[in-house]
Amino acid sequence: MIDELIPAAACAYSFEDFGEDGLFPQEVALLAGLPDDRRRESATVRACARQALTELGLPPTPVLPGVRNAPQWPAGVVGSMTHCDGYRAAALARDSRLLAVGIDAEPDAPLPSGVLESIALPSEAAWAAAAPGGGGLPHRGRLLFSAKESVYKTWYPLMRTELEFEDAEIRFTQDPPAAGVAGRSGTFHARVLRPGRHSDGRLVSRFDGGWVARHGLIVTAIAVAA
Repeated sequence: MIDELIPAAACAYSFEDFGEDGLFPQEVALLAGLPDDRRRESATVRACARQALTELGLPPTPVLPGVRNAPQWPAGVVGSMTHCDGYRAAALARDSRLLAVGIDAEPDAPLPSGVLESIALPSEAAWAAAAPGGGGLPHRGRLLFSAKESVYKTWYPLMRTELEFEDAEIRFTQDPPAAGVAGRSGTFHARVLRPGRHSDGRLVSRFDGGWVARHGLIVTAIAVAA
C-alpha cells in the first residue's frame, strides 16, 4: 500500500515477518531484550529498509536510531519506517528527489480510550466523532492518529525541532469508491500551527499527504519534494 502513496520513493513492505538472520550485529544488540513479537517486527522493517536501499543502488547497512529515534540513513538518503501488527514498511529516496518522508501504519480499529482526547484539536475531535468508522469506512480517530504520526516523522528529520500532536491541524478528503478496488483512500492536509524555516530558507507551514485503508490497516504517508 505504501508504494501507492509515495511513487517518488523506493518502497518495500511485508505483511509477515522475514526472520532475524539478516540483522547486523549492531541491530542484534539494539533489539536484544525486546519481546519476541516486537523484535520480529523490528527485524523485518529493517529488512524492508535494506530492500529499499538496494532499489536506490546502495549497499545494505545497519539501520540504527538517532536523536528522537529517527532512523539514521546513509548520506544523501531520506526515509521513514513503520510497523504494526500485520504490516511493516519502509520508504526511502535520494535527497535530490525528496527532502523528507514520513510514513505510518496502524490497525483499522478504534483508538484506546482517552487517546483521541490527547491528540486531537477540537475541530479534529468533532470530525472523528461524526463518523467513528466501520461499515467499510476507516476509523477516523485511528486515521487521525496515523496522519499525525506521519507529520511528526516528516517534521523532525527535516526541521530538527519538536512538534507535538496539538501543533498540527489535519483535514481529510476521501476519494470516491473505485469499482473493483478494495478499501478506501484519500488525502490529508496538515497545517503546522508552529511553522518553522528550513535550512534552505523555505518556510515549512503545511504538509500534504495521502492515506489508504485496506486489509484491516490504515497507512498514511507524506513526501516533501526537494
